[in-house]
Amino acid sequence: MKVPVSIFCLSLCAVPAWPQNPARAPGAALPPPGGSIVGPEGNPLNNRRVGPSGPVPKMDNGKPDLSGVWYSPRATDPGKPMMLPWAATLTRQRNPKDDPEAHCLPAGVPRMNPFPWKIMQTDKLLVMLFEGNIHSYRQIFVDGRKHPDDPDPTWYGHSIGHYEGQTLVVDTIGFNDKFWFDFRGHPHSEKLHTVERYTRSNLGALVVETTIDDPTYYTTPFTVTFNGRLRPTEELMEYICQENEQDSRHIKGPAGTP
Repeated sequence: MKVPVSIFCLSLCAVPAWPQNPARAPGAALPPPGGSIVGPEGNPLNNRRVGPSGPVPKMDNGKPDLSGVWYSPRATDPGKPMMLPWAATLTRQRNPKDDPEAHCLPAGVPRMNPFPWKIMQTDKLLVMLFEGNIHSYRQIFVDGRKHPDDPDPTWYGHSIGHYEGQTLVVDTIGFNDKFWFDFRGHPHSEKLHTVERYTRSNLGALVVETTIDDPTYYTTPFTVTFNGRLRPTEELMEYICQENEQDSRHIKGPAGTP
């Protein structure tokens, strides 16, 4: 199982590095738990930080085509979110061993982990497939529909998108309050509202800026940014988080003072 990675990355977490890719070494044993965390070239810190260069591909409607397998080496530190007192207390009380993501549950939005994800896009629907955790997915509707008046709370919420120039803007509500924002345990409520901005700056680079608004726990909205890198020669691997999982029992706490 992977080491959970903080989307806030208050210490700018890096992807763990293995000396080789056991999955592809002759006569090797099974790879370390975590799917394709190590690409075919070897060390992930060397082979995934830079995507291929070239112009941004377009769909038939002229909008940027975000399709492909993407990978995020690390998150960008947005600074410390300004929490209300009860949010700070709750975060201090949480133990990393109870992190839902560490127990193979969905990471929610906008938390990322060191695993690839795949975007499949049409002019009316964008789908994200995640290699990590439980092979979960997100649907982003870009057909002009509105949010339901009373959405059922879910791990990834209800997402609708529109374009502002060459940027896809994704508005999401209807979250449950079960996932943590990061390994430290930053909380959120069912009032969570996220706005993500997906900008493909060139063929191999995707910038994702997510504004987080939750008045139950935070005094003001704040923004998290991460960079995606295209992996044109890779596909998602089958990774079953619960299979042979041996790590969560060793997680100790607390993770630290927020």
